[in-house]
Amino acid sequence: MRGIAGKRVLVTAGGAGIGRAIATAFLAEGARVWICDVDPEALAETRNAHGELGESLADVADEGAVDAMFEALGHAFGGLDCLINNAGIAGPTGPIEALDPGDWRRCLAVNLDGAFLCARRAVPLLKSTGGGAIINISSTAGLMGYPLRTPYASAKWAVIGLTRSLAIELGPYGIRVNAICPGSVEGARMARVIEAEAAARGVSEGEIRRAYVRTTSMRSLVRPEDIAAMALFLCSDLGASISGQAIAVDGNTETLSG
Repeated sequence: MRGIAGKRVLVTAGGAGIGRAIATAFLAEGARVWICDVDPEALAETRNAHGELGESLADVADEGAVDAMFEALGHAFGGLDCLINNAGIAGPTGPIEALDPGDWRRCLAVNLDGAFLCARRAVPLLKSTGGGAIINISSTAGLMGYPLRTPYASAKWAVIGLTRSLAIELGPYGIRVNAICPGSVEGARMARVIEAEAAARGVSEGEIRRAYVRTTSMRSLVRPEDIAAMALFLCSDLGASISGQAIAVDGNTETLSG
């Protein structure tokens, strides 16, 4: 992928799932990659598999932890070319009247505040570099309504607002800002989402999984590698004129309400 080799890249929540797929894809193209994760075991497993990675144990909703991560990254890399704001949590599942306010706030803190806190520290480095790219991982839940998942959908809609606003603000500095909106992605996290939704609806997990597959035109879930491929493209020279976009990688999800 043209223009990736040698780039300095930060991937949040890079210890597993989409984040690990993105980090691995950038490494394969010759980038220098730093990851963070809140799970020490996932972080250690990924670091052991890819010894060239830099790493921080960090919760992106914690301002002090984010500051410490950027201090370590700055000393190691001397700058930054790409920020991939991937960290996120599913949040609670249930009707609005049953949701705990603390769970609501935690969902927004990780999914939205985390992207803000990382962008806040990354932008001065990107400006010093003379340009670069920020990718915020939103969701198809940031493009349509998502019953029983209102905290998550609200946060992911807000991520797209952050993306489009920063694209305008940072474009004059040569910094491109885009959002990737994954659909239902195969993996342990999706399995947990299906389990929670099945419990909330009082149906089997198999029924929920079939519903997710049925509501995509391509009748399949997305692979983490599909999201990584889009991230590579947007950060490469091939994506040099793409900014301010919310791009779905979801097999054409038709609805999240069925």
